[in-house]
Amino acid sequence: MTVALMWEARAAEGRGEELLAWVRRQRLAPEPPRRETFRAPQDRVLVITWWDAPYDATLPELPEPEGELVTRAVHRWRFEQADGEGPER
Repeated sequence: MTVALMWEARAAEGRGEELLAWVRRQRLAPEPPRRETFRAPQDRVLVITWWDAPYDATLPELPEPEGELVTRAVHRWRFEQADGEGPER
């Protein structure tokens, strides 16, 4: 089964590039088979990691940024692949 973990944060005003750089420095152990990083207006950063694991598996996740880098708590979601659908690898 494929599980996707989504991590999304909104940087404090004017600190979007700093948040993006912080996210890129974060390492997971073990590393996921696939990881993608996105940015959006309002200094938002989204990271999606894909894992070959059961839905309820304990998987490493990105932490909360320290200090005043973000304007609110990080949002996190967990999804499982539905009926063999999904992007080609």
